[in-house]
Amino acid sequence: MLSAFPHSLCMTLPAYARAVLLALALVAAATVASAADVTVKGTAIVVDGQPFVVRGGAGGEQLTLLKGLGATTVRSYGGDPGPLLAEAERIGLKVIIGLWLEHPRRGFDYRDRRAVEAQLAAIRATVEQYRGSPALLAWGIGNEVEAELADPSPVWPAIEEAAKLVKSLDPHHPTMAVLQETGADKVRKIKAQAPSIDILGVNSYGDAVPSVPGRARAQGWSGPLLVSEFGALGQWQAGRTPWGALLELNSTEKAERLRRYLTALEDAGVGQILFLWGHKQEVTPTWHSLLLPTGEWTESAEAMAAAWGGTTPGADRAPRIAALTLDPGPVWPRGTTARATLRAYDPDGDAIAVEWHVLEESTDLKEAGDAEMVPAGHDEALRDADNKGVTIAGLVSGHYRLFAYLRDGRGGGATVNLPFQVR
Repeated sequence: MLSAFPHSLCMTLPAYARAVLLALALVAAATVASAADVTVKGTAIVVDGQPFVVRGGAGGEQLTLLKGLGATTVRSYGGDPGPLLAEAERIGLKVIIGLWLEHPRRGFDYRDRRAVEAQLAAIRATVEQYRGSPALLAWGIGNEVEAELADPSPVWPAIEEAAKLVKSLDPHHPTMAVLQETGADKVRKIKAQAPSIDILGVNSYGDAVPSVPGRARAQGWSGPLLVSEFGALGQWQAGRTPWGALLELNSTEKAERLRRYLTALEDAGVGQILFLWGHKQEVTPTWHSLLLPTGEWTESAEAMAAAWGGTTPGADRAPRIAALTLDPGPVWPRGTTARATLRAYDPDGDAIAVEWHVLEESTDLKEAGDAEMVPAGHDEALRDADNKGVTIAGLVSGHYRLFAYLRDGRGGGATVNLPFQVR
């Protein structure tokens, strides 16, 4: 590594200065040597000479649990990855570090060189700081940067510029770009205009997931491929009530779909990153959340373990949802007292505790996963709650949603909700 310093300079410096330079070079060499050497070969990702299969979650919570399910990888989106890398290294997971590229749909202008250079400087700082981490698998260059654009042509050169910079700073780890679905020609365009991208990630949801590998290959992608986000159903794919509220699957229905998708992706031999290994408000607090806010895992974790050769803690199985119904139905006049009835069971015979909440229907709906506010709660409307149901009374006219969170006391959980209208 001394070749990083001109030989003639070293010879003209005082002895103590040469010693300092030598020490710095040895530290740099040790840092690089501690990192895994990650390459791509055909459709495979290779870590220290061995094929590496990407299976994991997007989000940084409950990594020990994620590892136990058979996961190999966790994906981040931006910000400081230091704590995530440290935890992943401790338990034996690899990390796809997200390097955030701002979205034109939110007003970022890739013709503004001052803004672009500032973004590249932030990327440079992150790469230089963390390129030596043993947990680092790849650099994720942006996420759905082309989303919601009628003309995404400025995006592809921007992704290439960032990826080229990253490769110049760290030749030991591949770069990955992530698209919002394949589109009619997005894969073809990024392949042609961003040649510094080594791995392609495609975010997909619902019954579109199994066909991603075929669609990406049909557009000419011949390198490693990940379904870099997927879930049971996107809100843009869901049905609606007569008043427009989106209908969310319960946790049992989500797991049933994910079992099919995981099998299809395993058979296709592509990487798999489920969304979200954590919890967030997006339409509801449960729509994409694979974990409850208090950390319990849902039945989808069982699907992951079955596909990846892992297990849930203690081989526990989560509660199952059979049905949640409302009497007198999803719409009633103001002043009515309604009763919700829950039918659920635990396959291990564990006692189920149910937590009930009423939230206003969210009106802060955003695009492409942008942050949303949790709507106001109205738990004061709940009466006579137990593990089989709850009474709702005293609400003013409006649109609401009833939530049930189920826990089995052993780490497993379940979720279900119903929208309703008070006239």
